[in-house]
Amino acid sequence: MKSQMSKAKRVSAVVLVAALVSVFGVQVSQAAPVRYISVSSVGTVKVTPDAVRLNASVSNISKVSKDALAAANVAASKFRAAILANGIDKKYLASTTLTVYPEYNYTQEAGNVLIGYRASQSFEVVIRNAAEAGEIVDAVVASAGDLLAINGVTPFVYDNTKATEAARNSAVKNAKAKAASYAKLLGVKIGKIIYLHESSAPSSYPIMMAQAKASDESTSIDLGQQDVTVSVATRWAIS
Repeated sequence: MKSQMSKAKRVSAVVLVAALVSVFGVQVSQAAPVRYISVSSVGTVKVTPDAVRLNASVSNISKVSKDALAAANVAASKFRAAILANGIDKKYLASTTLTVYPEYNYTQEAGNVLIGYRASQSFEVVIRNAAEAGEIVDAVVASAGDLLAINGVTPFVYDNTKATEAARNSAVKNAKAKAASYAKLLGVKIGKIIYLHESSAPSSYPIMMAQAKASDESTSIDLGQQDVTVSVATRWAIS
């Protein structure tokens, strides 16, 4: 008798568990999936550069490597002095390369012929006030002399925080407007945003050579405009 009662309890428990699983299973299966619209958008802001990156180098060739380096060092010292004298903070002046190597001249008759040793040092200077870039180029060329080469000037936006924020604002507004347009076409209502991923495109900084104006002996650096771009991928709930 006890065995039959125990067996009956076990059967009842199994039935109860099965019933609970069935109930909760129905609830889970009836849970509506999240419906959404995925859209991507881009926001772009045009900005006038406020700084200029100056790349320059000094180079000298001599019969002896020590003499080549000494002459290059003199020109480099004059370059540094001119940079600092024009109000550039020392932290914005950096040496990028320093090399001393033999230089050869090749001819079919003699092959490689040693003509001397070349010493070179390259610099990168950040000019925070872009309007002064041309004047500074003229000053360093006059100071360092013929051993100096201006390798390029690059206008850029020193701090693009505000421009990036404006581009981000534009990107999100465009994304929301695009999602609303799709929702209208599909006959649904747009809800809250449920996903957002941002990617920022690096600004393109073309390297330009410093040139003097035809009507003026002073050098002028044309800054132009540059794009600051933010791209977003979004998902918007719909109902």
